[in-house]
Amino acid sequence: MTNPTRTTAPAGTSSPKETDAKFKRRFMMRLVGVFIGGMFLDGYILGIIGPVTGPMRSELQLDALSLGLIAAGPLAGIFVGSPLAGWATDKFGRKPMFLVDMGLFLAASAAQFFVTSGDGAVIQLAIIRFFMGVAIGGEYSIGGPLLSEFSPPKLRGRLLGLTLIAWYVGFMVAFIVGTALHDSGTPWRIVIGTSTIIAFVLFIARLGLPESPSWLITKGRREEALAITRKYVESPEMQDSITEEINLRVIQEAQAAKNKTEIKGASFGMLFSRQNWRTTLFTSGFWFCAVTPYFAIATFADDVLHQFGFGGGWAGGVGLSALAAAGVVTTVLLIDKLGRRVLTVPGQWLCAGILLVIGVWADAPAILVLALFLAFSFFNAGYTTMTQVYPAEVFPGHLRGIGMGFAAAFSRVGAALGTFALPWAISNIGMGASMVVAAGVALLGAILSQWLAPETKGRTLAEISSDFSH
Repeated sequence: MTNPTRTTAPAGTSSPKETDAKFKRRFMMRLVGVFIGGMFLDGYILGIIGPVTGPMRSELQLDALSLGLIAAGPLAGIFVGSPLAGWATDKFGRKPMFLVDMGLFLAASAAQFFVTSGDGAVIQLAIIRFFMGVAIGGEYSIGGPLLSEFSPPKLRGRLLGLTLIAWYVGFMVAFIVGTALHDSGTPWRIVIGTSTIIAFVLFIARLGLPESPSWLITKGRREEALAITRKYVESPEMQDSITEEINLRVIQEAQAAKNKTEIKGASFGMLFSRQNWRTTLFTSGFWFCAVTPYFAIATFADDVLHQFGFGGGWAGGVGLSALAAAGVVTTVLLIDKLGRRVLTVPGQWLCAGILLVIGVWADAPAILVLALFLAFSFFNAGYTTMTQVYPAEVFPGHLRGIGMGFAAAFSRVGAALGTFALPWAISNIGMGASMVVAAGVALLGAILSQWLAPETKGRTLAEISSDFSH
């Protein structure tokens, strides 16, 4: 006799539990997709302008200064947008800022269609590209925390690392699309405005996403956090992590009540407090030291290699870019298996040594120098992948956005220094000495990571922030 209280799903249909699990998986795929799409758009926006620089220069009569102003617009925007968006996402929430940021992308992309040909064209383009940079900076400090706060610990590193692959892919796709459209006679405004299509699709895809439970917990909204967790989170480890965050918040509130103090909200000053200065120092310093030598060498790859007896597209930009992409892919595949430290610290020591050898061995065979540069590109890109992972993991929940935003902004200082200082250094102190300076920057990053880089593989965000911020 069957139990009358038990219901059986009809053949060919899913049980409520199976349907619930499928819904949660689809949500996670959607979240990963829209964040990776945002990073793809970042790369696309920065890469699409290259193929149409010629017609832009011709029509607008751009001199070197004007072209540099347009090219530098996104870099300045990232510097401003990263910490600003980080502060806003910690104050107002991940959900609204994630949508606002893509809205800014959409508006700025569409504005490119309407750039005039008069005297004000340079200023128009520079301002538009600046706001696009603000939106790019926002992707770092909004999307990273949001994705990390929904990702299962055993997959979190891989999912965060995928964003850097998406950036490389976006940059390369932009070059291909831009070149094809330019060769077909498409006006340059239409070419650079193609990013509007991507931004529109991503804006629609982000509508209706839920708020992060971790952020809700920092605001004392525990019931909402639990409701979202039950509806959207499938991973038992993530459910336990969110419960742990709630328990930690209850303890903090009890201590604050006992001491008759208030729990402070996010601020830049808190990044340098006794509890958080090590986190800020590590993430910002590591990111700075990772990107500074790479931006310098990759930007002027042909000039650098020419002085060592090599030149040409494949050996320069193409070769270094290909090895960099391979380094990122390798790291993403291994990050949740081997861990963070082993893929962060040794590579930095190795890259410091590579650049030092290149700098001091003046008569090294050209083929060896090329091999060393390619090896540097591979290993540097490997540990640079961690710049998308560590900041989203090690900051406590109430500072995760502003912390990642500050680290991203600080890294842009390194990118700018590397890009603008290398030509001066080559002319004034020579190529060998310039490589020794680059080696010193990489060495500083290695020392910093050897000292402070934690192992976060498989750990919940609550465990990581509790251990790292004390």
